[in-house]
Amino acid sequence: MPVADPVLAGVVWERGIAEASFCPDSHDAKIVLDYNQIRLYYNHRKYEVKIQKKALRGLEKLPGNVRKLLFLLIEDLKADGPIQKGWHNFSPLGNETYHCHLNYRYVACWTHRQGEIVIEVYYVGSREKAPY
Repeated sequence: MPVADPVLAGVVWERGIAEASFCPDSHDAKIVLDYNQIRLYYNHRKYEVKIQKKALRGLEKLPGNVRKLLFLLIEDLKADGPIQKGWHNFSPLGNETYHCHLNYRYVACWTHRQGEIVIEVYYVGSREKAPY
């Protein structure tokens, strides 16, 4: 008989087996299996993303579909931090700076200091004019 755990909402325990369902766009919960036990860990660290003025000027010039991709990237940066290996051509540029391609023509560049929760987007625009 399944038993709902009142502390861990969404987790149902049945004979040592647990099933959990989470909001698909939530990056807050992770399931960790540990010797037939399931523990739910929450990533409480949220990053703050700031966009510099130069990047805002570049943002105004972007086509609508690329602007949407940038907003998705910003949400991923807030949730997961500066390392975004899931984005096309992501790479560290050295000295705490990173970049990725939003599409073939446009890139975004950001910086993050180790131990801080602030990520600064300093460039958004064409890859031909990117400052790297």
